[in-house]
Formats: sequence, C-alpha cells, structure tokens
Amino acid sequence: MIYPLILTLHLFAALIFIGTVFFEVLFLESIRKQLPARVMLLVEQGIGRRARSLMPWVLLVLFGAGLGMVWLRYLPALAAPLASSFGTLLALKIAVAASVLLHFLTAMFLFRSGRMNARYLRFIHASLFCHMVVIVLLAKGMFYLTW
Repeated sequence: MIYPLILTLHLFAALIFIGTVFFEVLFLESIRKQLPARVMLLVEQGIGRRARSLMPWVLLVLFGAGLGMVWLRYLPALAAPLASSFGTLLALKIAVAASVLLHFLTAMFLFRSGRMNARYLRFIHASLFCHMVVIVLLAKGMFYLTW
C-alpha cells in the first residue's frame, strides 16, 4: 500500500518541478520581449523568490519518493542494470536526475553567493529543460521499450 502513495508523491513533485521549468523556458522567455524591462524584472524576482522557497521542498519529495520507489520495487533491476532494458533505462534516468540535482544545487549556490546572473540562469534553465525532456522519455521508455 505504501508504494502507490510514494509513486503519487513522486509524480506530483515531478509535475511541479517540470511544470515550473517548462513555464520559465517556454513562457517567460517569450514574454520578455513584450514587457518593459522593469516589469519583467519584477515578475522574474517574484517568481524567483517563490521558486527558491518552494523548490527545495519539491525536490526533497521528488528525490525522496524516487529513492523510496527504488528501495521498494526497483533495487533488483539496478543490481544488474545492463541485464534488462528496464534496468538500463532506469539507471540512465537516475543518472540524469542526479545531474538535475547538481544543476539545482549549483543554482542555489550561485544565488546565495550573489554570483547568479542572467546568462547562468538562462543556461541552467535551458539545460534543465533538456534534462526534463530526457527524463520523461526515459520514464515512459522504461515501460514500453525492450531489447
């Protein structure tokens, strides 16, 4: 009974995180040209403050639930990840997710140290966007691709 709860928490946290990244990349970047610089700065500051207060908790749930899912159900597949397509894709997904966590930690460090700038932020968002696409494709592929 606990696995469905952990899976649901993982999916909701993923929706929040992926939705936030997609919003920032697909929407915010395109409206930047339509709003005065001062207004856009206020919008970005407001969204940034909210994201920096919410995302650590979202990532804690996301990665905590992910580890719980591995522990409860997928540890045997990871014991020999090259033995099955599922194990291989799961191992790749975990590696990409670890990279996402490193991106987030780097961004938090840059913000806290005052070294975050627009160029770093755009790069991190674009990279996270690509990572999210790969993770979603791997997550679906785990259940539908075999070799």
